Amino acid sequence: MAIAFLLERFRAHGAEPAVVFHDRAWSFAQLIEAIDAAAGDARRAGVGPGRVVSLEADFSPQSIALLLALVQHGAIVVPIAPSSEAARTGYLALAQVELRAVVDAGERVTFAAAGAAADHALIRRLRELGHPGLVLFTSGSSGEPKAVLHDWTRLLVKYERPRHRLVTLLLLLFDHIGGIDTLFQALSNAAAVVVPRERTPEAVCEAIERHRVQVLPASPSFLSLLLLSEAHRRHDLSSLRYVTYGAETMSEALLARLAHEFPDVTLLQKYGLTEVGTLRSHSSSNASVWVKVGGEGFRTRVVDGMLQIRAESSMVGYLNAPSPFTDDGWFQTGDAVEERGEYIRILGRASDLINVGGRKVYPAEVEDVIQELPEVADVAVAGERNPFTGQIVVARVVPRQPVDAEAFEQQVRRHCAQRLAPYKVPARVVIAEGALHTERSKKLRR
Repeated sequence: MAIAFLLERFRAHGAEPAVVFHDRAWSFAQLIEAIDAAAGDARRAGVGPGRVVSLEADFSPQSIALLLALVQHGAIVVPIAPSSEAARTGYLALAQVELRAVVDAGERVTFAAAGAAADHALIRRLRELGHPGLVLFTSGSSGEPKAVLHDWTRLLVKYERPRHRLVTLLLLLFDHIGGIDTLFQALSNAAAVVVPRERTPEAVCEAIERHRVQVLPASPSFLSLLLLSEAHRRHDLSSLRYVTYGAETMSEALLARLAHEFPDVTLLQKYGLTEVGTLRSHSSSNASVWVKVGGEGFRTRVVDGMLQIRAESSMVGYLNAPSPFTDDGWFQTGDAVEERGEYIRILGRASDLINVGGRKVYPAEVEDVIQELPEVADVAVAGERNPFTGQIVVARVVPRQPVDAEAFEQQVRRHCAQRLAPYKVPARVVIAEGALHTERSKKLRR
């Protein structure tokens, strides 16, 4: 059974807190009881090995218990978080969901037939093996999201070896590889997970203070909002030992500010992909964006400046796209990197690359320079078509305070001209309002 090792650890720490939800702690013994109850409900609803079941929920004791019960039953689970509501119908169709399980805000679970009959060749292959499955979706920022099918028995291997027990905040999404990794990383070490009331800087800092959270996994976009809100100064965050960041490129300017504000916290860059899972990582230093990735079950190589990964936890395949693997089994990440010995620096996605008259511009490099300005709260850089150069660089910037648009644009362009080659300097600077990132913590460049 794929989760047998987890249940064994839960039983060994029965009286200790497992999930803190709405400021109430559920013990590992209570979590086991909830898993057993959820397993009974699932069985009565017709869940069996190989059945494709959506789990429409956010992190809570009930959703976590049901997730583990569905894996225990051998189902193919399709998590869908509330933030993905607009895409839900498309997700159900792409994954060929046969049965829907919905956990509402009151922790009540309902099952309903979805009407599909899953017959994809990859799903049939997983059923023949008798293995439980997981379907996650890529962000879809450059087109239709891809439906990624995983084999739980491969995905869970990395969690079998016990590691550090650290109280961890569940900030990343329920249907995101980062959220799944955070959950299993903590529970596999019999460490408590804390669910904040909201995914806002104030609510997150309040949860850290109240429950003495030791690990905060977040995106650079959220960490930028956190510093802007100054919520970390209004709460006692002395329990924090690690802030881990990933999901998008971290700017050196933001990292320097984080290192200044959290001098006693280890800032650790994480790297993971929906298709292969999350790799173990080691940052060169708190203020460095250079990172070493890999570890047990993972190998990396760089081909023509692009990162490739060979992983034991690699997906079974896409349900709606061609295979992205090389003939010798390496996953092509689409991430451009620089190398320095064992360390790499992630430059950005090849799909985000801006081509200015045949010369390459990575948005993250320009964003990093613009974020050096203390007047800048957030920035997103993208290419815009141009009849003469093919593309030009356009920066959308959120200022910390109201500004004169013309003077601010000149200030940004002047600063970039001092730090960047002329073709990398934004041709246009647009004052933006609101968030410049998606619910999945991806920079909103388009």
